[in-house]
Amino acid sequence: MSPKPYIWSGWTWIEAQTPAQPSNNTTKDMATEQKAGNADQIVTPWDVQGATTEDGKLEAINYDRLIEQFGTRRIDAEMIARFERLTGVRAHPFLRRGLFFSHRDLGSILDRFEKGKPFFLYTGRGPSSGSMHTGHMIPFLFCKYLQDAFNAPLVIQLTDDEKFLFKQDLKLDEAHKYAIENAKDIISFGFDPKRTFMFSNLDYMGGGFYSNVVKIAKCITFSQARAAFGFSDSDNIGKIHFASIQAAPSFSNTFPHMFGTKGDIPCLIPCAIDQDPYFRITRDVAVRLKYPKPALIHAQFFPALQGSGTKMSASKAESAIYITDSPAVIKNKINRHAFSGGGATAELHATNGGNPDVDVAFQWLKFLLDDDAELETIERTYRAGTLSTSNLKKRCIEVVTKIVVEIQERRKLVTDELVREFMDPAAPKNIQLKTPVTGVKA
Repeated sequence: MSPKPYIWSGWTWIEAQTPAQPSNNTTKDMATEQKAGNADQIVTPWDVQGATTEDGKLEAINYDRLIEQFGTRRIDAEMIARFERLTGVRAHPFLRRGLFFSHRDLGSILDRFEKGKPFFLYTGRGPSSGSMHTGHMIPFLFCKYLQDAFNAPLVIQLTDDEKFLFKQDLKLDEAHKYAIENAKDIISFGFDPKRTFMFSNLDYMGGGFYSNVVKIAKCITFSQARAAFGFSDSDNIGKIHFASIQAAPSFSNTFPHMFGTKGDIPCLIPCAIDQDPYFRITRDVAVRLKYPKPALIHAQFFPALQGSGTKMSASKAESAIYITDSPAVIKNKINRHAFSGGGATAELHATNGGNPDVDVAFQWLKFLLDDDAELETIERTYRAGTLSTSNLKKRCIEVVTKIVVEIQERRKLVTDELVREFMDPAAPKNIQLKTPVTGVKA
């Protein structure tokens, strides 16, 4: 059985629940087909689950099939080599290990970079709590790498409005407070304030941003939104409208203080592949508005701490590692709650080996351990049964603790003045990309 993943919902990684309906490869009929119900895998913006076998076991997500269903393209060795050649830096482990595995128009972004033409990065965060967890780190770690590799400008949307609309008990001032606290977390990942604009929707809405929101909203009918995202008659109209708000930062003239009135500068959006339906609609709208289509680079799902067969909730502190957790708490959570692919006993493990494909500690190392050779050794020895589950968890604890402690130390240095530098539209930004180079730096 595969670990239940975190999924991306309105720029938020959440723990996937156990859905009962299948997904489809088109935004038009996605909600309709949810009613059919079968044992196939489900990947939509609101539900993720591997296929179910005849004996009731949950299989891992088949990413090759998603590429075929969604009509995306695999990031192959040739594209990775071109990326390294143009940027002069080694591909991130997420790329080398196939964790960011699929794309739409990434080649076009590399074409622009090679020709010295501008583009920007776009990602976001749905601030549903005062602290981010390990699942939230992945897109920001990758965006930080991309920003450094290209010297690219980056916009980060904090969807405090969306959280207020989608969470019944959340008050508006609480949502905004979470946005500011999450902004401090995000800053601690090391982004360049001269190349990064981060904004709360509640604070920034207006001007070029709102102009694009209403243009996009006019292009999306209620029927399309309901079919794509499964809205019902009981959903408030703010939920239905939000797709246009999330789409607007895809277009450069949403940010006149950075790009002026130019609407012809494309963006690259790193996201989990379940978000593809949102941006397929955005890409369709872009054609109607005569804007460049946003390019996408898709991630695999980051496994939740607890494995499959366990219903998880964001309200359960043991279901994730938060970046406010102490080393002792991290150790306890991983030792007690990380789903194991090891044998039921030490003897069985030594005889039959472990299964790293479903082991959460190994899957986390696959995302977070930099050393390819060490990761390969861990996988080989775990499969052989010579590496125990306890020692695998021990290494995972070491890696996760180091990352979290470093983030905590950097967060202590985040001042209100630094937050304003990131979030003030009047703060000057450098949007000039670096010059393409030849050769790869280790």
